[in-house]
Amino acid sequence: KFSDHEERLSGSDREEDEDDVEAALKKEVGQIRASTEQKLRRFQSVESGANNVVFIRTQGIEPENLVHHILKDMHTTKKKKTRVILRMLPISGTCKAFMEDMKKYTETFFEPWFKAPNKGTFQIVYKARNNSHMSREEVIKELAGIVGSLNPENKVDLNNPQYTIVVEIIKTVCCLSVVRDYVLFRKYNLQEVVKSNKEDAQQKSSLTEEQVSEVVKAETEEEEKSSKEVKEENK
Repeated sequence: KFSDHEERLSGSDREEDEDDVEAALKKEVGQIRASTEQKLRRFQSVESGANNVVFIRTQGIEPENLVHHILKDMHTTKKKKTRVILRMLPISGTCKAFMEDMKKYTETFFEPWFKAPNKGTFQIVYKARNNSHMSREEVIKELAGIVGSLNPENKVDLNNPQYTIVVEIIKTVCCLSVVRDYVLFRKYNLQEVVKSNKEDAQQKSSLTEEQVSEVVKAETEEEEKSSKEVKEENK
């Protein structure tokens, strides 16, 4: 609706004003359309603020289920489907990377997995990028305490836990998730999960041989050194 002032405008002024309104409307419609298209995209890249880290925001998808499905498929088929991605980690929640914020947020974030009657064995893996004010030991200690307070039957298991709490800190943002099969899927490493048990055995065997070789070499050098010292003493 026009105001009284707009109704008193002259014909030419009104035409110019209508042109301005039309241009403004077109611009606004374009912005709304772009915004809507952006919101409807299933996957969208977001600047992570750290080198070699790509953050993909999802719409209508559970990150844990998606990533677990991808890794399960690769683990079963042993088909390598990427050359450049090293690890793929789901992120279910984010908060400020300060201890008080993390404690307050995780008290409710951990409930679906660890609040009684739910329980399970767990481990916490921590990595920080472009951040120096957080202490790894303090974060792990505080978060483990919160999990224990939700249900005393939750126990730490560093060998084969049911759940792995992933804590990824990037600058001032803490990214969190609780994942399954972290050990089975080789720490969610897309390059390692496709390797067969035979390849792993060969790698371990090769590594063992190298280690033995280094020990033998060191012992030989030690023997030569001792022999040299004995000869010098005899002289």
